[in-house]
Amino acid sequence: MSKNNQKLIQFTLIYNKNKVRIFNYVLKMVGDELTTEDITQEVFLRLYKNIGRIRNINSAKYWLFTTARNEVYQYYRNKKVRTDQFNTTDIAEIEIRDGSSLYENYEVKEFGKLIKDELEKLPVEQKEVFVLREYSELSYSEIAHLLDISEDLVKSRLYKTRQKLIKSLKKKVA
Repeated sequence: MSKNNQKLIQFTLIYNKNKVRIFNYVLKMVGDELTTEDITQEVFLRLYKNIGRIRNINSAKYWLFTTARNEVYQYYRNKKVRTDQFNTTDIAEIEIRDGSSLYENYEVKEFGKLIKDELEKLPVEQKEVFVLREYSELSYSEIAHLLDISEDLVKSRLYKTRQKLIKSLKKKVA
């Protein structure tokens, strides 16, 4: 098998395993589907160009999330927008793609909007940890490695974020 075929196979495996996670992470951070598609495409183009430089193929996920995170922050720097002012659209509408009833979809959509609104009020550090854990399904150690912080700090931020969300959502739902 040629080196190019091996590269393509590795890329395809990594892409298929991580495309949804990367897309969801970027979407939650920027809130715009077209921008998310552009950033996600750029992340995977960079992966393809640099796949030969990744020593351990198992670390590709970290490389992807680090690259995605850098691209998100670069996007906001280019737009001259502070990273704590993410303008998100109604993301819940994009994610509901199953055969649930209309009523269930409405409830999920409304609850998702409440969570999104409350996330917007949080510092970017807390929002990012929450998005990486809940929407990208990364482990505590993976998040710590990606953000270059301790695992205890990840747990602390996540706990504080969840407590704030619970407190604010209780007020709105009650």
